[in-house]
Amino acid sequence: MTAVKAGDVDNLIRRGPDPRISVLLVYGPDTGLVFERAKRLADSFVTDPSDPFGLVKIDGDTLAQDPGRLLDEAGTVGLFGGTRTIWVRSGSRNYAPAVEAALKGEIAGARIVVEAGDLGKTAPLRTLCEKSPRALALPCYPDDERTLGDLIERTLQEQGLRIAREARDVLAASLGGDRGASLSEIEKLALYAKGQGEVSLDDVEAIGSDVAASVLNTLIDAAFSGRSADVERDYRRFRHEGMDPSVMLGSALRHALTLFSTRLAGEGQSAGQMVAQWRGLHFRRKATIETQLSRWSPPALQRAIQLLQEAVLACRRSGSELSHAHASSTLLRIASEAARRR
Repeated sequence: MTAVKAGDVDNLIRRGPDPRISVLLVYGPDTGLVFERAKRLADSFVTDPSDPFGLVKIDGDTLAQDPGRLLDEAGTVGLFGGTRTIWVRSGSRNYAPAVEAALKGEIAGARIVVEAGDLGKTAPLRTLCEKSPRALALPCYPDDERTLGDLIERTLQEQGLRIAREARDVLAASLGGDRGASLSEIEKLALYAKGQGEVSLDDVEAIGSDVAASVLNTLIDAAFSGRSADVERDYRRFRHEGMDPSVMLGSALRHALTLFSTRLAGEGQSAGQMVAQWRGLHFRRKATIETQLSRWSPPALQRAIQLLQEAVLACRRSGSELSHAHASSTLLRIASEAARRR
């Protein structure tokens, strides 16, 4: 068996896979992390990743139609010699036979990197690579705070920046489980702090408050936390600023749906554990969301979702004044229900 533990993958990529390994399967639910690792593995084996003869990309659906092509590509000598990488991008059809044929053939001076999706334990491609002594299966699961901390430091170091420990911990806590989204936020922070030498907590808060918090969060959180007075105040402010009532209701509906899916996915977990898995949640909202998850049960959230859906429909059928009446009364009903659930 050559399956690799999720926590060992980064170290394996840094030191480089055993040269006797010809096929590297990168898979998992975190598509951003799968792509990043597949790219690192593909690029690291060739002298120039921009050389189309050195780095060849093939779609999985193409291989499903012609299983022998993968072995043919791996056996082809580059125009100017040197090592080659065959990067297989995931498709909708089964291309495991192409990988199996490549594992049975002779491959020298080439590496096959297979970028796949979230494969179950019995998926043909995964079982094939886990059982073969010439392949490695590298799982990619959402980052935890320790992994995010390492990612933050490594990415900022590449930009010539250090980060204070407190700032790093706060940033890691505010990022979600998707590697691509996390890298995007870290790179924004690096651009903001360019030339400073060290990233501070103030820098993290300045960027975080801008990219992670919606202007409607105060209103939505007030409603789902049971603060009716705050709902009335914030609703008046947004109405005065010209905010469309259906936009406010739509934001509340998306929030209710996220609360509902988080409650279902986190069955048996504490509210704190569920909050830790909430992607992209700004750290300033964590305590509020934890309160909401503790207070709202899935059946209650289903009723709130139905109420909001009906209100959105009513707004679309009504004039401006009546739409605002529908929206404000709906949000106040949700706040009243949340307060009752204390």
